[in-house]
Amino acid sequence: MVLSVKLKTLLKNLAIPLIVGAVAGFLTKEDVTEFMATAQKPSFMPPGWLFPVAWTILYILMGISSYLAETSPKNDKSRAFIFYYAQLFFNFCWSFIFFTWNMYLLALIWIIVLLALIIITTIKFSKLNNVAAYLMIPYILWVSFATVLTYAVYTLN
Repeated sequence: MVLSVKLKTLLKNLAIPLIVGAVAGFLTKEDVTEFMATAQKPSFMPPGWLFPVAWTILYILMGISSYLAETSPKNDKSRAFIFYYAQLFFNFCWSFIFFTWNMYLLALIWIIVLLALIIITTIKFSKLNNVAAYLMIPYILWVSFATVLTYAVYTLN
């Protein structure tokens, strides 16, 4: 079996989530620093350095997943990508709601919707390419954990 990679398509699919994450991270960097210094956090809160590392890995997996879904020979990819881009939008906005505006209850509701959108995206991707769906599982797990963290921060603050 010969693996054929459409390099421009792969790079585009990698770039989109990485840029979304980088822009959100850049625009909320000072707010994140202030949050880490002043907010009440649960005892199971990971160290701050772990978040950019984890998110970079997740964005790369997400990009590969979207590439595999996009290059699938199956038809009707549009619904899958509506959910994919919707979850990227919710992912981008969450940082501002949580870190910039400190609206922890709204952030909790927002991240629950985000998690639902990721799960729907994963299900839609599974119909296009099983590996694409498997690559979304770490993202589901991380956002599930982030949902628990968001709830804990909401209750503590």
